[in-house]
Amino acid sequence: MDQTEVMERVVKILTPWAKNEEALANVAMETSILDDLKVNSARLVDVVIAFEDEFDIEIADEDVDSVNTVGDAVNLISAKL
Repeated sequence: MDQTEVMERVVKILTPWAKNEEALANVAMETSILDDLKVNSARLVDVVIAFEDEFDIEIADEDVDSVNTVGDAVNLISAKL
């Protein structure tokens, strides 16, 4: 699976939790999940579980702490595939 496909699936997963539709429409690797997409920090657990289910991977707690942007999520997931 290439990064473009991972990115598309990551954005699809983030969509229900994103509160900023404009940022979602213009999402890029450097888009901040919390600041730009306005995903509630309490919902990050749900997002990570969705990533794990979608890609059939395990994401350690310390890895979650390093995910701030969409690109961070894409790179982390790509590395685990």
